[in-house]
Amino acid sequence: MGWESSGEAWGSRAMEWAYLFEPYARPANITVLDRCAVSEGTRLLDVGCGSGFALRLAADRGAAVAGLDASSALLDIARARTPDADLRLGDMYALPWSDATFDVVTSFNSIWAGCEPAVAEATRVLRPGGMFAMTFWGPPKRLGLLPYFMTVAENSPPSHVTATLGQSDTGRPGVAEAMIASAGLQVLERGAVAVTNEFPDLDTFTRAAIAAGPSFPALEQVGEDRFRQALVAAFADALQPGLGLRITSEFGWITARKAGGAG
Repeated sequence: MGWESSGEAWGSRAMEWAYLFEPYARPANITVLDRCAVSEGTRLLDVGCGSGFALRLAADRGAAVAGLDASSALLDIARARTPDADLRLGDMYALPWSDATFDVVTSFNSIWAGCEPAVAEATRVLRPGGMFAMTFWGPPKRLGLLPYFMTVAENSPPSHVTATLGQSDTGRPGVAEAMIASAGLQVLERGAVAVTNEFPDLDTFTRAAIAAGPSFPALEQVGEDRFRQALVAAFADALQPGLGLRITSEFGWITARKAGGAG
């Protein structure tokens, strides 16, 4: 899938994704910003910034933030959240910034196994001594959203299933490290953090889940009604009276440094 097609998928229901789903990643966003010491004056780029939730958190710390995404609809929301951000539409394989522009470059579940050129581009725009960080899905046994991904796979074209399985490889031991090393970065730390989706009912959950980019091929393949019914069936037993639907998954994270500079 090219970046334009990816942008179409993620931007097709931008408001639902931004307001109903994306905030679940806050613990991972905060962990990465902490590990990268993002603070007043940090020049930060978020690759695949979506609707700018993580950028808003960084800006609240005083960082000068920039973001790139493939979806113009998501970038519109990001601009509303952080009007002063430098936000651009484009391809993570060809970042539209000069060499050594940023102190920190982040990717929250945007760069996956097989996307080594994107890590190379992130490295290019980092200053010497700057930091790179990325997150990815944890192992299946700690992935509460696994039934969602299985439902997507069961209702999508085979080509999309293959791509989804490829994404899951990113969290395997050594894979992210190899991607980072290929760009000449030095790995610093690796860890994990739990994130939780919260929904009052299955209707809200399915509205949010359908808005996620991986759902787009399934919607085209089987239609919204059938896909929605499949999601309800996959998560009906997880609904708790008085609590709604709470889905906890693991994000892995890794940080690295570019050689040179003061560190």
